[in-house]
Amino acid sequence: MIGIEELAPQDRLIVQRARRLERYLTQPFHVTEEHTGMKGVPVPLEITVKDFETILAGKLDNVPEDKFYMIGSGAGIAP
Repeated sequence: MIGIEELAPQDRLIVQRARRLERYLTQPFHVTEEHTGMKGVPVPLEITVKDFETILAGKLDNVPEDKFYMIGSGAGIAP
């Protein structure tokens, strides 16, 4: 397997966006509150789809990946 630095710039961008999506999908669920100590956050499907479109369009490419982890919706992330 090759490292990300060995990819073409466009491929690297695709991988970085996919990693943001992966972290976005790690949500604070109500069923895990007892184990994580984090309050669950409901995110309606429409908001999830809008957030996905925003990430895939590259509007959040300047936001570090770790900002997408356990955020609920992407409303708090400024492009």
